[in-house]
Amino acid sequence: MAPSNQKQWIIAAKDKDLDGLQLVDAEVPKVGENEVLVKMCAASLNYRDLAIPKGMYPFPFKTPVVAASDGSGEVVEVGSKVTQWKQGDKVLTLFNQGHQFGDITPATAATGLGGAEDGTLRQYATFNECGLVRAPKNLSHAEGATLTCAGLTAWNALYGLKPLKPGQYVLTQGTGGVSIFALQFAKAAGATVIATTSSAEKGEILKKLGADHVINYKEDANWGKTAKALTTNGQGVDHILEVGGTKTMENSLAAVKMEGIISIIGFLSGAKPEATLLDTLSNICTARGLFVGSKAQMEEMVAAIEANDIHPVVDKQQFSFEQTREAYDYMWAQKHFGKIAINI
Repeated sequence: MAPSNQKQWIIAAKDKDLDGLQLVDAEVPKVGENEVLVKMCAASLNYRDLAIPKGMYPFPFKTPVVAASDGSGEVVEVGSKVTQWKQGDKVLTLFNQGHQFGDITPATAATGLGGAEDGTLRQYATFNECGLVRAPKNLSHAEGATLTCAGLTAWNALYGLKPLKPGQYVLTQGTGGVSIFALQFAKAAGATVIATTSSAEKGEILKKLGADHVINYKEDANWGKTAKALTTNGQGVDHILEVGGTKTMENSLAAVKMEGIISIIGFLSGAKPEATLLDTLSNICTARGLFVGSKAQMEEMVAAIEANDIHPVVDKQQFSFEQTREAYDYMWAQKHFGKIAINI
């Protein structure tokens, strides 16, 4: 039986930086006939969660809004017309609640948790029964909570447009959540992974996670050409996860194979690259922006995680619910490796 009151972290305003993140009291929401009440057990942070209070997020969002999109929990109550879930089920949140299958639309893109809709950094939350996905049986709540955004984005990049095949080449950039998930998914599929990073220490960790080749982009300004040379007959990389933006796109174009896919996921180094769309013609490739993924894709990802016993890389420093602000500061200071988990 759920209590009547709870604590939750909200983004109270758009112009207060991380000071806009506040812990407040709230009522535990009532369950509608098609809704599920979930006792939240863990949440995970993404760069987006910091960009929103800092005024750097390029998409619409409301304030106040309960923060964060990623969450894992247990069903404690179901509405009278719910058929997908029962009490005790372990579930994950779907990032865009309305994106069930197929192509994303403006309407489904406007249903993101922690931005357009209240998110996961609360003790109890209601969701439409279609806004949840079964949690992998082999993962803890903290591990499962990392899948909603970064995990599904990586899965969509590799399987959403032109599915990855065994023996193909995948290029990842850095050690952020999406890049590490892509490395793990690619290795499970029998691909060869080329990873870029900024330090020898991180490079060793990437190798332990399965990276076949590691390139230090601080030491090799033309790492795109280097990556291409590592592929069979120098033909290029089949799938590139582009997270950098301005300073990395030209190297991604230098690395890509003819008819290869560049999945544009982030803009960590800026959003106005010198490369243009015309470069896709001269390189005969596809550059694709994507926005997380659908429930159908997330269900496929969960099945693959169980079949291959994949465990997300969670930073050694985990935070309690009360330490959420510290978790935000820790991520902004880039002290983490892998995903940051908050235990609720």
